[in-house]
Amino acid sequence: MARNRKNQSAAIQFSPAMKALVICVLIGGSGVGYVWQKTKIYELGQVMAKREKTLHDLQDQNEKARRQLSMLRSPGFLELRIKELNLGLVQPQPAQVWRLAEPVDSQKVEREKQFAAQQVRSPLR
Repeated sequence: MARNRKNQSAAIQFSPAMKALVICVLIGGSGVGYVWQKTKIYELGQVMAKREKTLHDLQDQNEKARRQLSMLRSPGFLELRIKELNLGLVQPQPAQVWRLAEPVDSQKVEREKQFAAQQVRSPLR
């Protein structure tokens, strides 16, 4: 016997509408999430490009400063500045230079001899 629509419960009539609503919310949420993710990727790409440009600029400044420092330390430049400022500095005469011998650590020399002797006695692998 066929059932009458009036006798069906409200939950049965409400179920298809609820399924449609859930599906629409899932599809809409997925779309919003996709757009949000793409926007964030774009923004992070912009930040990364800006930081890479800043890094490149700082590396260029560092290289320029390194070249300037090497130029300022060069003997020719120093001699020119000495003449400009009338400091009266000149190269020392060879008799004015004292050469000092490096002190020898007798214990260190003895340890090196012992180490060398151990290497000679060890068998080859």
